[in-house]
Amino acid sequence: MRLLGSQDSKQTLPLFIFLPGMDGTGELLQLQLAGLKSMFDIRCLSIPADDLTGWDGLLEQVVQLIRREQQQSPSRPITLCGESFGGCLALKLAAHFPSLCDRLILVNPASSVRRQPWMGWGAAVSQWLPNPLYHLSTLGLLPVLIAPKRVSFLNQQALLVAMQSVSPPSAAWRLSLLNQFVLEELPLERIEHPVLVLASGADRLLPSVAEAGRLVSYLSNSQTVLLPESGHACLLETEVRLSSILKL
Repeated sequence: MRLLGSQDSKQTLPLFIFLPGMDGTGELLQLQLAGLKSMFDIRCLSIPADDLTGWDGLLEQVVQLIRREQQQSPSRPITLCGESFGGCLALKLAAHFPSLCDRLILVNPASSVRRQPWMGWGAAVSQWLPNPLYHLSTLGLLPVLIAPKRVSFLNQQALLVAMQSVSPPSAAWRLSLLNQFVLEELPLERIEHPVLVLASGADRLLPSVAEAGRLVSYLSNSQTVLLPESGHACLLETEVRLSSILKL
């Protein structure tokens, strides 16, 4: 597990740490990099494709990675951005280790998975699928994850490659972790820094708008930005610019 950064790292800029979705690659932030690079020094968490680490282990490893970054530049602020699965990891990090970041961004966080019974069924089945069937199942998920007309063909292909890079047992394991995630069990009162929740109005995978409302009710210094026509993987959409949203 590691934090990937660009070769033109600028330690004079605030640090932006991206925690990816179920794919765990960090590669799907590529579309947003051009706008973000002028504002932040960017790192993306990369989780091995066959990783079976539990929540506690993930927390421990990511905390160590972020603390190494803090040691290099102790004074610069850190923005922690978690998408979907990464949103749950970001919430755990911010609640248990509030000094690790100065701002939290949650992009369609998957904190409602345990209330979606079909997701638990998916976790039970996917681990037993042979690779050809598993790859076929990811293709069937594509229209659920995106609003197709808003995502270019190249970005749709990038999403498929990222999804198919994860082994079936690891994909099932990450789904099982989401089924174990209970928002109310976190010490959310410790999250006092600003929180921005991006919620897609056309999310077919999860009830992201309703979940954003639930999160805001628990987080005292938070606000929601609604993306009314966006799908779950909204950062892949041509019309969505995270850098512009952060400037509002």
